[in-house]
Amino acid sequence: MTTCLVRHARLLVTMDGARREIADGGVLIRDGVIEQVGKARELPQTADRIIEAHDHIVMPGLVNTHHHLFQALTRATPGAQNANLFDWLRHHYPVWARLTPEMAFTSAQLALAELMLSGCTTAADHHYLYPPGVRLDDEIAAARELGMRFYALRGSMSVGESQGGLPPDEIVEDEEHILRDSRRVIETYHDASPYSMCRVAVAPCAPFNVSERLMRASAELARSYGVRLHTHVAETREEEAYCLAKVGLRPTAYMERLGWVGKDVWWAHAVQLNAEEIALLAQTGTGVAHCPSSNARLGSGIAPIREYLDAGVPVGLAVDGSASNDSGHLLLEARMALLLQRAAKGASALSAREALEMATLGGAAVLGWDHIGALAPGKAADMIGFRLDDIALAGAHSDPVAALILCAPLRVDFSLINGREVIRNGQLLTVDLPALIARHNALSQQLLG
Repeated sequence: MTTCLVRHARLLVTMDGARREIADGGVLIRDGVIEQVGKARELPQTADRIIEAHDHIVMPGLVNTHHHLFQALTRATPGAQNANLFDWLRHHYPVWARLTPEMAFTSAQLALAELMLSGCTTAADHHYLYPPGVRLDDEIAAARELGMRFYALRGSMSVGESQGGLPPDEIVEDEEHILRDSRRVIETYHDASPYSMCRVAVAPCAPFNVSERLMRASAELARSYGVRLHTHVAETREEEAYCLAKVGLRPTAYMERLGWVGKDVWWAHAVQLNAEEIALLAQTGTGVAHCPSSNARLGSGIAPIREYLDAGVPVGLAVDGSASNDSGHLLLEARMALLLQRAAKGASALSAREALEMATLGGAAVLGWDHIGALAPGKAADMIGFRLDDIALAGAHSDPVAALILCAPLRVDFSLINGREVIRNGQLLTVDLPALIARHNALSQQLLG
C-alpha cells in the first residue's frame, strides 16, 4: 500500500457535502483513494510521498463533459473564423475526412495535455468521425499514456448530404457497423468500477447527421449494457429549423420521442430551450454539458444556465471542439460561463463558486461518476493546486476561490489523477510536451494541405 500526503495548503477547497474551505488544509491518500481531509495538523505527518502545498489553493480536479479532441489539428482555420455552426461544419468536413490514426492519437494527446495543464483530471470526448483506419481506440490509448481519467464517447454520423443530412456522404458510416463497433468498444474498454480510468458511452452525433432509427437503436444498445447516452441537442436556431422541417418537432421534443431523456443521458449545448423544455430536463434528470466559449464563438447563443440550476438540472462545463473554442482551458470555461450569464441576466446571475462547482461536482454529476468531483474520504484522489503567488492573482488573496474565476485563468502547478502525480511545478510528467507539440503541428500542416 502506498500513501501520499498533500499538506499545508493555503486554502483547501473540498466541494464536499458541507462545501468546506479549509485554511492550512491537507489530504491523505492511500492507493489512489482519499482517506482523510482536514487541517494539516490533524492528519498523519508521514507518508510515502509528501507534497508541500504552501502558497497554493488546492481543489478537486476539473471535469470536462464534452470535447472533440481531434479538432485541435484545425484551430483558427481561415474560411471558418466567422462562420455559424452549419457553415463551420461544412468548411471542416472535407478536411477532417483526411484524418489518419496517427493524427487521431496525436491530437488527442495534445488536447488532453492542454486540458491537464488547465487543471482538468477527467475528460469526456465525443469522437464521431472515422475515416479509414481511425478508431476510438486511438484516443483511449492516448489518454492511457498521459494518465488522464477518460470518458470515451463512441460517436457516429449516418445521414449524409444525399439523404438530407449535413456531412458529405463519404464520411458517414453504415449503421450496422456503428452498432457493432459500439458493442466492441463497450465490451473492450468500459470499466464501471468506482475508480475506473476509462468508461464508454454511446453518442450518435446530432439530429442533422443521424437517422431516427440509429438514435433509437443506440439508446437501446447503451441501456442493454448499462452505459450512458450522449448527443448534441438544441445548439442553434438552424438545428431547430432542421428538426421542425424534418420531423415537425423542436429538438427537445424530438429527443423525448426517441427516448433520449433520463438520468443516463446528457446533452451537449442545450442552448435553445424554453421553460417547458427546461422543466422536462429537471423532471427526467437529463444532464447538460455547457459549452460557453464555443457557443459564443459560433454565435449560437447563451444557454439558460441560471434557469437550469434553479430548476435542478444537472449542469457540467465543457470545452467542446478544439476548433470551435479554440482553446482547451477548463478554468476559462468556468469564467466564460459566469461572464455570459451576467451579460445576459445581470451581475448576480452566477457566482464564482457556482461556476467552480459546475466545473467539479457538476461535471461529475452529469457523467454519473460519483467518485470524482470532490475532496472527501472515499473519493478518487484527483486533485490540483494553483500557486497563489502568480501575477494574475496579485491583490486577490482576500478571496482566492473567487479569484480563480474572476481573474485571468491560471496554469495548474501540480495535479494528481487517481493519486498519481502527473504535473509537478507546472510541467507534465507523462509526455515530452515540446516533442508532442512539434509532431502535432507537422500533422496539422499535413492535414490542412
